[in-house]
Amino acid sequence: SLGGYVPGDEPLVLADGLARLIPAGSKIYFQMHYTPTGEVETDRSRLGLVLADGPPTHEVRTGIASNPFIHIPAGSADKSLSASFVFERDSVLLSMRPHLHLRGKTFEYRARYPDGSEEILLHVRDYDFGWQTRYVFAEPKQIPAGTELVCTGSWDNSIANPNNPDPTATVSWGQQTTDEMMIGFFEYYER
Repeated sequence: SLGGYVPGDEPLVLADGLARLIPAGSKIYFQMHYTPTGEVETDRSRLGLVLADGPPTHEVRTGIASNPFIHIPAGSADKSLSASFVFERDSVLLSMRPHLHLRGKTFEYRARYPDGSEEILLHVRDYDFGWQTRYVFAEPKQIPAGTELVCTGSWDNSIANPNNPDPTATVSWGQQTTDEMMIGFFEYYER
């Protein structure tokens, strides 16, 4: 993944020496999630790339911890689900971007280190679909090989959630904002 754009997000800007790899001859595809309006609309999407002046020192990758097996019962005020990613090599974690839809409530990134210790890296207490931001470490986080990054999202499918389009509906994974997703995106590079 080169990146994505969601409401509230900013362009991905990498520090000197860091870059994404786009092999020669690659095709770049957009995956667009449209919501019907009932009218003819015009798409004005564009892509802007800034190319590195020279060879980078590290290739930045996008990792995901995702769980598509979402089942949120109608009226449920607090349903949660987790997914994880294991770093196979020593790595450097640069940023995290949680992704849920309208019923999203909280999102947590927790590191479970090979020595058995744990650390909460990010806890979003009031998730807002209209303001999905990338959380960038002030100092990149050193991650030893074997670390499990556990992402946990929770949803409020009750009538008390003002963003809930239909608290009487049981909700599962889907592309529309009235469906749900659970993806913990993160940017990192291997050392």
